[in-house]
Amino acid sequence: MQSRLPGRGRNNPDHRVWDLVAKDSELTFASICVTCPHRESGFCGTLFGSPSDCFRPDQQRGWQRFFAIPAGKQIAARDEVSSEIFVLCTGWAFCYFQLSDGRRQILKFLLPGDLFSSIAVLDKTLHFSVKALTEVQVSGLSRSEIRARCAADPAVQWALANSCIKETQEAAELVTALGQCSAEERIAYLLLHLMPRIAAVNVIREQRYPFPLRQQHIADTVGLTPVHVSRVLSLFRDRRLVALSEGVLTVLNRAELERIGSLR
Repeated sequence: MQSRLPGRGRNNPDHRVWDLVAKDSELTFASICVTCPHRESGFCGTLFGSPSDCFRPDQQRGWQRFFAIPAGKQIAARDEVSSEIFVLCTGWAFCYFQLSDGRRQILKFLLPGDLFSSIAVLDKTLHFSVKALTEVQVSGLSRSEIRARCAADPAVQWALANSCIKETQEAAELVTALGQCSAEERIAYLLLHLMPRIAAVNVIREQRYPFPLRQQHIADTVGLTPVHVSRVLSLFRDRRLVALSEGVLTVLNRAELERIGSLR
């Protein structure tokens, strides 16, 4: 299968990519990675170290590139083979399975600093598709370079291991919610799962969270129809638990939301 990742499959009219890489790769690295507000957390923080490390003489050219994808466009397709692993730099994206009849299961949402897949460091085949929810910027990292850094630095190994553990835990929780929880519990669980992740990359005031998900995204995550999602969100609003309007989630009664959606 021909890869549809940026830099490949350029004849696809729905896959217009604006390449952010300048000829001076050190300047680009400074303007994107060094100034990234999320660079000191997660896998990137361990991989790149302090901002001053970006300009070490041994920094290799060509092992990292940047590109931008418009909202709603596919970034990668299931079963693609790539020599890179990918990190979301800005915006929101989501990973999903698409069935032959068009039904879609969203597996997870990606926020700034997230690896598309930790397993991708070891496996060249992507096992799900990825789509931009908002306009996004993405970093592509050479798999061979990341593997070399893992072999040379135990801290990078542990960062990758922690990312794998987190992905496994989140997948297990989602399966539990889908298999055992009511519609109200599933949606409350999803909101509770996303809230601390959103807070980690945004300044949150008065329990108002930027929330670009539409009802279809929520439905495709928790296994409901958009109509059912609308009914539950209306119920939550009437009970003054949360209000979702114009891309902002306002949490009105977090304690009650946790009572409904906690898996603990």
